[in-house]
Amino acid sequence: MLSPHEIAALMVLGDMEGHRELDPADIGALVERQLVRLEATAPDHRHICITGEGLQLLAAIGKPR
Repeated sequence: MLSPHEIAALMVLGDMEGHRELDPADIGALVERQLVRLEATAPDHRHICITGEGLQLLAAIGKPR
């Protein structure tokens, strides 16, 4: 089960590219649950992508991307 903070983090990630203000622990929990994945775009930079499961969860709570 996701915490309210983790759900909010997923919703924020669905709305914007920037994620620097999000709690790294929430992002880590979303990665563990395979709702988002981290992709290396440069040696010291990662991009967060919402997975299919993450998109399904957003749609289920009424927040399509």
